[in-house]
Amino acid sequence: MTAHFHRETQAIASGLWPLAGVDEVGRGPLAGPVVAAAVILDPQAVPDGLDDSKNLSAARREELFALIAESALAIGVASVTATEIDTINIRQATLLAMRRAVAALAVPPAFVLVDGNDPPRLGCRCESVIGGDAQIASIAAASIVAKVTRDAMMARLCARYPAYGFSAHAGYGTPRHRAALQAHGPCPEHRYSFAPVKGVWRR
Repeated sequence: MTAHFHRETQAIASGLWPLAGVDEVGRGPLAGPVVAAAVILDPQAVPDGLDDSKNLSAARREELFALIAESALAIGVASVTATEIDTINIRQATLLAMRRAVAALAVPPAFVLVDGNDPPRLGCRCESVIGGDAQIASIAAASIVAKVTRDAMMARLCARYPAYGFSAHAGYGTPRHRAALQAHGPCPEHRYSFAPVKGVWRR
């Protein structure tokens, strides 16, 4: 099932415009940033096939990312580093990334649709939608932008810290990643407040 633009159409008809969809990626990994994106789609040029980034192949995500970048009215992307995550905790880091992404939009939104049930405090009306990344086109677009952006960031970190294989698992706690942690200890891009990293760091 692909996401649709119905909720946005309703909101626009009631005067809520500009409207942005917001989503994040990277809450669960043991390393790397959490990344959020905010996207204001052009109602006249919504790309076909938008869906939760987790339901799409890497190649399809890249294709849709290009279409979104070409057709969207505004895109804001922001990240919160592993060090910041350790300082303020992952929930607060996720909310901060979303606020930064919305602030990065060239067009300030009047209404924001956010995936999940824990929306950030923004200077505009905001509505959270559980499973919104698979239902609402603007959120799905944000999901894709955030995922493609974070994967590229993790590939760059993999070049800097090749022992961990970040490009293969994006920092998630796979057996390969945990084995590398045991063998080499954590690097500066690991989240030291996360239990699997903390356990290795304090050996």
